[in-house]
Amino acid sequence: MANLLPPPQNSKPDLDPAEGWIREENDHPIEQVRLTVDPCDNPKQAVLTIRTWILGTVSCALLSFANNFFGYRTNQLFIGPVCVQIVSLPIGRFLASTMPKRDVRIPFTGWSFSLNPGPFNMKEHCLITIFANSGAGGVYSIHIVTIVRAFYHRKINPLVAFLLAQTTQLLGYGWAGIYRKYLVESPYMWWPANLVQVSLFKALHQKEKRKRGSLTRFQFFVVIFAGSFAYYAIPGYLFPAISTVSILCLFYKNSVTIQQIGSGMKGLGIGSFGLDWSTVAGFLGSPLGTPASAIFNIMVGYVLVIYGLLPLAYWTNIYHAKSFPLISSHVFDSSAKVYNTTRIIDNRTFTLNVEEQESYSKINMSIMFAICYGLGFATLTSSIMHVALYDGKDIWKSWTRAKDSSSKEEKVDVHTRLMKNYEAVPQWWFYGLLVIVIPVSVFTCVGFGAQLQLPWWGILLACAMALFFTLPIGVITATTNQQPGLNIITEYIIGLILPGKPLANVTFKTYGYISMTQALSFLGDFNLGHYMKVPPKAMFITQLAGTVIAASVYFGTAWFLLDTVENICDPDNLPEGSPWTCPGDDVFYNASIIWGLVGPVRMFGKLGIYPALNYFFLFGLLLPIPFWWLARSFPRCKWLKYVHIPLILGGAGGIPPAHTVNYITWGAVGIFFNYYIYTKYKRLVGEAHVRHVGGAGRRSGVHGGAALLRAAVL
Repeated sequence: MANLLPPPQNSKPDLDPAEGWIREENDHPIEQVRLTVDPCDNPKQAVLTIRTWILGTVSCALLSFANNFFGYRTNQLFIGPVCVQIVSLPIGRFLASTMPKRDVRIPFTGWSFSLNPGPFNMKEHCLITIFANSGAGGVYSIHIVTIVRAFYHRKINPLVAFLLAQTTQLLGYGWAGIYRKYLVESPYMWWPANLVQVSLFKALHQKEKRKRGSLTRFQFFVVIFAGSFAYYAIPGYLFPAISTVSILCLFYKNSVTIQQIGSGMKGLGIGSFGLDWSTVAGFLGSPLGTPASAIFNIMVGYVLVIYGLLPLAYWTNIYHAKSFPLISSHVFDSSAKVYNTTRIIDNRTFTLNVEEQESYSKINMSIMFAICYGLGFATLTSSIMHVALYDGKDIWKSWTRAKDSSSKEEKVDVHTRLMKNYEAVPQWWFYGLLVIVIPVSVFTCVGFGAQLQLPWWGILLACAMALFFTLPIGVITATTNQQPGLNIITEYIIGLILPGKPLANVTFKTYGYISMTQALSFLGDFNLGHYMKVPPKAMFITQLAGTVIAASVYFGTAWFLLDTVENICDPDNLPEGSPWTCPGDDVFYNASIIWGLVGPVRMFGKLGIYPALNYFFLFGLLLPIPFWWLARSFPRCKWLKYVHIPLILGGAGGIPPAHTVNYITWGAVGIFFNYYIYTKYKRLVGEAHVRHVGGAGRRSGVHGGAALLRAAVL
């Protein structure tokens, strides 16, 4: 039962309980959440203010434009929502101190709003950051527009491109609505990365009295932020070489074998390291938001693949590995030259010319690329089995309780109890979006001369796959901060059904894979709002508006660049030094060749070179079973409960395009902060050690990391 208690010491004057502040006992079962998220709320705080709409809309549009504009360049620039999170604070406070305090009435509606509802608060700040996240997250379907116009040199109707951008982004709301009870309201689904955001919000907003000889959270953040900003001048401008240092390559410059072993960019990375934060987080994201148990599992998988499986396969010349680069994302012909795709395309039908392909060459991959595909197959099936074994019983209980509205068995944590002060988002809002978006998606694919090659049933199949995989992938994401990809299986299935149609393949992949990814992004934001006590309806409206704005800006920016930059994405015809090489779209284009134009039958079937990789599906499905049995049979062997087979199998799955030096530095930084710092200096997150409650160890993983330090370094 909620009690009104005095505000914490050294807090702001507006934490007076007379103004509506509620505080409860912190009974959340996950230790990292208890250390980070405050068990209090003020339901009277303004949320969807004019400041929220102005700063949120502008930041969403700016990030959408900037990230898409620079995404076409050789050296890509990504601006994350954390930048908006920092910059919007002084602007929000400035608006709060200067805007007039008067109400504005909207004609003919009876509605009104205040231009200045009071001090700029954390809930407004949270919604602005979620707005910005919509712009920073990217619009995957723009890759389709780019490869059609810049790589395949064909036309696409601008309305098709616009609807494609909107529908692929909005479809995930339906899956989010269906699974939010399991992936947001369950306290064991704790979304580790959100603790970084919560820590930063607290550091920026909560006033503390500095103790002698120590720093407040905000002072600590400012010191780290200024230091990291100043340090970036060294690897960024003064000494770029320290971004990647390979010791063996420096001593043995003329040895090809040593270069393969020691290079952190194109080899195994033994003896390589980097002193640039972009080396740590450039491809894999910040390790500071990933639990240490997940980092250990990922690095075990990395070591087994890169220092075990890869050298064995390469130096025994499996699949003629020595004829091709050790690590490469390109495809090759039988003479080890980059595959000439234009030679095997029937320009009249825009499909595969089978006779020409058979007379030319089968497609070959580098051995690392082949291993990554095999491990991708295994990761997908192991994710399903892992969630079924470890979480299936709890999911089933939650589902049965959800069906029985009169059930009183369900226990809720402090944050769920506090959120009951707000009206929940009606389920029909999510279903209504599905009813609108699915028919529009079908119209996008079958209308306008069926330019995307995908029939109506392809959309329904993609939706079914996204609906099925959102729950198991969501459980892994919500507990480990790692998200196994669905792109491989979507490409594989539609490639079997519709071989030789590259646009059908990438369109099906986008509707299946991205709608699931968007659903998990929405659910992650819902969880952040859950921790910050933001009203659910305000969260939904903000996310929906941000999604529509971001998709519109991404489409407009891409269409403008494709119209105005001559020979964009074509390095051979671009002027020397031109930055418009489109590295991300190049990878997407190669995937459309492998899975769409040629198809899995001619790659991984009897007509291809790699049919043996299909056994990885079975391998991944069976591998979690013995470890689950061992963990149950030998409970005293505590390390067994932290073994996470999907993370191990997918450990090295980011290579390529990531490099071995990225993994080495990512793992080292993550283990140092999220294991060593966390276990030795828990005072950095503000509280002493709190024992695990309710068996949280297995679910949460060991040691989520010092959340304040994560936020500071970010």
